[in-house]
Amino acid sequence: QVQLVESGGGLVQAGGSLRLSCAASGRTFSMGWFRQAPGKERQSVAAIKWSSGTTYYTDSVKDRFTISRDNAKNTMYLQMNSLKPEDTAVYVCAASSTTSSYFSILWDKANGYDYWGQGTQVTVSS
Repeated sequence: QVQLVESGGGLVQAGGSLRLSCAASGRTFSMGWFRQAPGKERQSVAAIKWSSGTTYYTDSVKDRFTISRDNAKNTMYLQMNSLKPEDTAVYVCAASSTTSSYFSILWDKANGYDYWGQGTQVTVSS
């Protein structure tokens, strides 16, 4: 059974930073972060291919967020800088067992992932 455990959420003022972590049990996967704000649809934030380290970002977080991974710890990170109130959401990590080629196409789609964490709340105050 694959388990994903997120940590690192919290309350921060606009312009501040947070780092989220997602520890995965079992085999390694390509992984991604999604977020969902109240009353809004789930949105892809960023993703990373485990094999090559290729990264993907949604436009609204480019140049502010950085996704990375530590292979030895089987852990993914999301460094979030210059946070804005509109970044407030529950952030959820997900793992994909799809092939590397398909992940390039599916990285921002929920149906491209097989396992999901419980989520961690990020609140950015203005």
